[in-house]
Order: sequence, then C-alpha cells, then structure tokens
Amino acid sequence: MDYPNDQKPGAPVRAGIPEHGRIPKYYAAKAEIAALLDELGEGEPLPTERDLALRFEVSRETLRQALRELLLEGRLRRHGRGTVVAGPKLEQPLSLASYTEGVRRQGRRPGRTLIGLDRFPCPPAIAAEIGAEAGEPVWHMERVLLADDERMGLESTYVRVARVPRLDTEFDPDSSFYAYLGDRLGLFFGDADERLETVLATPREALLIGTPPALPMLLIHRASRDSEGRPLERVRSLYRGDRFSFSAHLSRAAT
Repeated sequence: MDYPNDQKPGAPVRAGIPEHGRIPKYYAAKAEIAALLDELGEGEPLPTERDLALRFEVSRETLRQALRELLLEGRLRRHGRGTVVAGPKLEQPLSLASYTEGVRRQGRRPGRTLIGLDRFPCPPAIAAEIGAEAGEPVWHMERVLLADDERMGLESTYVRVARVPRLDTEFDPDSSFYAYLGDRLGLFFGDADERLETVLATPREALLIGTPPALPMLLIHRASRDSEGRPLERVRSLYRGDRFSFSAHLSRAAT
C-alpha cells in the first residue's frame, strides 16, 4: 500500500499507521469495520459483537475498543438496544447565522425543546457581556437543540429583560431566537466574540442531550452585539462531538 496517495480526503497521515509500521489490533479492526459501514449505509444495523469478532478474528475486548472509537467519531450511533450506521455530521458555520439556518441548509429539520425560561437578577459575572447592570432583570433560556428530532446539543442564552420584555409570552421556544429578535423587535446582530473548546458534558447535560458522559463535546461561548455595537446576548452552546463539525471561511487580511 502506498501512502499517502490512496487515502480519502481528510484522512489522517498514513491512515493512522505509525512510522514503525506495527498496527494495533483494535485499529486494524476499526479500519475493517469502517469499510463495512460504507457498504451498509446510513441507518443500517451493525452485526453483533460476536459476529464481528469472528469475522475479523479479534477478541471481544479488542472489538469493543474499535467500536468505542467509531461511536466517538460519529460513524456509529446507538439505536434502542442496538447500534446502527450514523449519517454524516452536521456542519455548522462559525458565523452569526442561527442554528436554524445552518441545519436547514443541510436538508435537515431544526427544532428545539425548552428546558427552562427564567427571570432573575443579573449576576455580576455576565453583566458587562450583555450590557446590563448587576442585579437588573435578565432572562435565562435553556433549550435542547434538535435536527430531525435527534438531540444535537444544549443552548443557554442570557439577555436583558429590558431588551426583550415579552420573551415569555411572545416567543415560540421551538423557533429561531435570532428571527424573533429581527422580525418582532427590529434587533439585528452586528458582530460577536466567540470561543470554541472541547469539554465533557456534565451528568445533567449528558442526560438532557441523551449521550454518555464520556462523549467529547464542542462548547462555544458567544458574546454578541447588535448592529449599533451594543451588547445583546451571551450564549453557551454545547454540541455533540460525534454529530457536529464547524467550518469557517478565512481570507488574508489586507496589509
């Protein structure tokens, strides 16, 4: 086999084979299973562990390590008591576009489930980010993010009550918050500061999203400003690392 010319685009250098050429058994099994997934297609059930272990001549524990990695990478997903081939990851642009827009662009149906909408005095830690005085009323809205009814993440939004006074009565929590701000209140986003990191979900977050606590998550912190440069919202968005990827368009700055 020649490297790296016969790799799929985006594959690891040398397809993950160490320079010394010794391939771990679990990794060899993982590569074989990955090829099988391409043959099966999205939504098809995976053969039993026993059948796979016999087919690839590995121990059950070696096989499980390969399957764990494929689950974490989003190639497989749990379905009931079994495991099926997962579809491609959702790709979300790092931009001021809403979650709704990003999901619809990929032919999926966006949705949200409201976990809570609370009003309380603004904590000092977030006051500056949303342009509030410490102690003034703020909304905190928490929603599970869906794509075709599959749970994809968890979104937590803070915004001043003074800017969206009827959020609890006018807003449909299953819809786009950005569309509501623009269409109903004439508030449009101008720019934002965003920070992306990888984390593990807390037990509560894992329960709400429906994932194991050990599953890596992509966490985005965003502080947004309106078209006039005034602070508008603070958002903490947690996305499943096995079902989401992010993209950005970069250009060379003028010098």
